[in-house]
Amino acid sequence: MRRAHRIVVLLVAVLILGGVALGATLRAADRAAEKDRVQAGGPEVRSGDVVLGTPGRTVFRNMAWGPHRDELTSVAEADPSGPRTASGVRCLRFHSAAGTGVCLQAVRGALRDGYRAVVLDERLRERRRYALAGIPSRARVAPGGRVVAWTVFVSGDSYAGSSFSTRTSVLDLRTGDLDRTLESYRFFLDGEEHRAADLNVWGVTFADDDRFYATVATGGRTYLARGDRAAKTLRSLRPNVECPSLSPDGTRVAYKKRVAGASSDAPWRLYVLDLRTLRETPTAERRNVDDQAVWRDGHTLVYSLPGDYGSDLWAVPADGSGRPRTLMDAALAPAFTPGPRG
Repeated sequence: MRRAHRIVVLLVAVLILGGVALGATLRAADRAAEKDRVQAGGPEVRSGDVVLGTPGRTVFRNMAWGPHRDELTSVAEADPSGPRTASGVRCLRFHSAAGTGVCLQAVRGALRDGYRAVVLDERLRERRRYALAGIPSRARVAPGGRVVAWTVFVSGDSYAGSSFSTRTSVLDLRTGDLDRTLESYRFFLDGEEHRAADLNVWGVTFADDDRFYATVATGGRTYLARGDRAAKTLRSLRPNVECPSLSPDGTRVAYKKRVAGASSDAPWRLYVLDLRTLRETPTAERRNVDDQAVWRDGHTLVYSLPGDYGSDLWAVPADGSGRPRTLMDAALAPAFTPGPRG
């Protein structure tokens, strides 16, 4: 009887565990299916043609629940909360300039997912594709549309921790040359060449086809660095800078920096650096910003913050004045093409 009792107990335990697992699976499946259903009160999204570089249209990753979630979508710059046009092209990260787009995508596999970078033309047709070594993180296109960059996490899943590694690649679309990792560039720290096994580079922002800025991390610190593709060098300019974004006129850099007293899980605030005077100005955004901001124009920064459906876009003046405001709900990774000014 004792042996029979143990068998009964074991069978009951197996049934309970099986029920818990089934319940968890069904809840996860229901949650996934819920994301395919349009949420009440959400933005209007319909299929249509999306063309990069259309004046007065903003292209972004649509995060609103429904059949067009994660698709590249456009909306009128003058009415960012208005109807959205969805393209059918899905991206995890995206950026565009001068009619060229770079789209970092997930590739669903039988055993595990993979990732790829896809270069798009103005009508979102594929020009080139490249396998990625890790999870997509950042993407940028140079102002002329001839050079693109992307960053992936090779291990770990957060910049906030210390156990991560990145890989940033830069592709010249004119020649097809691909710098697979900017860690191969010579890095000069305070004017002296610095060689280190822990070097990481991420968050490229272009001045032109050859010159760029990026984050370089080594020795537990991060630096704003100026990059030169022709010389294959990176030179430090300022410490405690991450995910820089160059202004349209090339005179200022917006970035996130770690601030004293902030939580280790939410350490960043949004700042702007004048490259001529090296004067740093905090923006009016006091919340944690874990994003590479985008300049909507020469005066306004746009960045993502967590929202009810994954991410919302916020805007704040770059000069430290004003206050943050919601620009667009359920959106991520915007690329702006301003329309004509009256």
